Amino acid sequence: MAASLGMKRRTLFAAGIGLLAAPVILRATASAAVSGEQSNMNAMALPEINQFKLGSFKIVAIRDGSNVLDKPFETFGTNQDPEVVRKLLGDNFLPAEKFVNSYAPALIDTGSDVVLVDTGFGAAGRERGLGKLQDSLKAAGYSADDVTVVALTHMHGDHIGGLMENGAPAFKNARYVAGQAEYDFWSSKAREGTPAEGGHKAVLSNVVPLAEKTTFIKEGDSIVSGVTAMLAPGHTPGHMIFHAESDGKRIVFAGDTANHYILSLLYPEWEVRFDMDKAQAAASRKKVFDMIATDKAAFLGYHMPFPAVGFAVKEGTGYRFVPKTYQFDI
Repeated sequence: MAASLGMKRRTLFAAGIGLLAAPVILRATASAAVSGEQSNMNAMALPEINQFKLGSFKIVAIRDGSNVLDKPFETFGTNQDPEVVRKLLGDNFLPAEKFVNSYAPALIDTGSDVVLVDTGFGAAGRERGLGKLQDSLKAAGYSADDVTVVALTHMHGDHIGGLMENGAPAFKNARYVAGQAEYDFWSSKAREGTPAEGGHKAVLSNVVPLAEKTTFIKEGDSIVSGVTAMLAPGHTPGHMIFHAESDGKRIVFAGDTANHYILSLLYPEWEVRFDMDKAQAAASRKKVFDMIATDKAAFLGYHMPFPAVGFAVKEGTGYRFVPKTYQFDI
């Protein structure tokens, strides 16, 4: 994207939003938590964004929304005794019967491209307080028209729902990047009549209409200069992650490789309900987070506590999540 006075205005405006929005959001969240009003927690009034530098790149983490779900032991650690899962949650000061699931698409502004990683729920989620990507882009000083590349980690509905808006492409100036294996799986008529049929239909509606503008990639392919793809299958057959590197600094957009900062990281071998190939997903978690921990790279996990960015430190047979604070601000 060419530099312009508009871009400068966006940068200044976004900086102000980043500084001012967080306290307001925190107050709203705290009020909902104290009152116990689940509906307030599910439908925050303001967009939530978190911006930081990565070398010469600008990263914007966006909260597409969040919801409160019941019985975490039915989603995470499904091959464990539920009491073991409950205890681990309690030991980490988390409720045993409920958990908050967040959804975090992100922008990578390289100075020449604006890459959107995943798109959230889109219009289909708005009645449930989700699908906030478009408003959050505006809060960050961007519009949908500024996005030049949309890169998909995989094709579950909470990642592809925002591709289309009112039957038309939501990002009309963008080209698209997706994994070849992922697209081949979900677009195939072989999914009809199987448990994957719902996902198949979502891909037919949201991804297939954009196929002519889509580059289908494999392990090691470049998205734009400084951003490369890596295969991390198991959650879905062609699940991918993206490495962004600028001036010697790196962040990994880990998608759904690990979806809970305690239950998926401390025990990466624990099975997750939504992982399609559970053994392969566990192997990918270990491979990816061994790499992240060894390289001391930052990562963004799509479902991690917002702003969904942090680091992983090896602990026992798993990893401890260390949320980012001011590392990228100075």
